Amino acid sequence: MASRDPAVLGLTRVTRSFGSRQVLCPLSLTIAPGTVLGLLGPNGAGKTTLMSVMSGLLAPSSGSVALAGTEVRSTRDARAAQRVLGYLPQHPQWLPSFTALETVEYAAWTKGVPRARRRATCLEALERVHLADVASRRMKTLSGGMVQRTMLASVIVSRPRLLLLDEPTVGLDPAQRIEFRQLVSELAEAAVVLSTHLVEDVAVLADQVLVLDHGRERFRGTVAELKERAAPDAPGDSVLERAYMSVLADDPDQGGHSHG
Repeated sequence: MASRDPAVLGLTRVTRSFGSRQVLCPLSLTIAPGTVLGLLGPNGAGKTTLMSVMSGLLAPSSGSVALAGTEVRSTRDARAAQRVLGYLPQHPQWLPSFTALETVEYAAWTKGVPRARRRATCLEALERVHLADVASRRMKTLSGGMVQRTMLASVIVSRPRLLLLDEPTVGLDPAQRIEFRQLVSELAEAAVVLSTHLVEDVAVLADQVLVLDHGRERFRGTVAELKERAAPDAPGDSVLERAYMSVLADDPDQGGHSHG
C-alpha cells in the first residue's frame, strides 16, 4: 500500500520527558504516503504524547521530527507543518451553536484554504464523510457519530498529507465504529497514524502496527506478524487481542523484543 514517494513523517531517536519522568523512550520511524500505522498501547503508554510530538504541538526532548521532508526546528516550522497534516485529538473542541458546515469552515480558515473556494471545499469534505444532508444543522443536535464525522471532515478539509487520529472511535457504538473505520479506509491518499486501544480498529485498517508500553516500543510489524506473537493461554477474544496481550506480558529485559 505504501508508495515510493518520500516519507511524510520521519522521527529520529525522539524522546520526551516531563521533568525527570521520561514518557517516551528513543523512537525512530518513517511513514510513507498511503500507509496506515496502528498505534496500540494501554492507557499511559505514551500514545498521546507521541501523537502530540508528531503533530508539532509538543517539541521532543531530544531527537528530530521531519514533516514532508522538512525538519521541524522552530515554532515557525511547526506552524508551516500544520498545513500538511490533520490532527483529530481524543477530545476535539467544537461549538454547540455552530452548524456542521460552520465547524468545517472554521477549520478550513485556520488551515489557510482560500476564501474563494472555501465553501465548496467544506461541502465536499462533508460529502466525503456522508454528512452533506446535515450541513445546516447545529452541532448540539447531532449524534455522537455525526459529531465525530464532522470533526473528521474538519481535519481532511485541507487534504492533509498526514492524518493523526487519537482514539477516534472511543464513545461510538459498534455501528458507528464500523462506519468511521470505513471512512478512514477511504482516505487512501494520506499517511494515517491511528492511535487506539481497540485492536479491532487496527485489525481492519492498519498496514503496520506499533505497540507502546510505558513509552517504550514493544513491537513493530504487520498485523500478521503481531498475530504470530499470540500465546495460547493469553487473555483475549481474538488472536490479535491475545497477541497484543502477549506482547505486553513479555518482559523486555528478559529477551521479549519487538520486530523491526
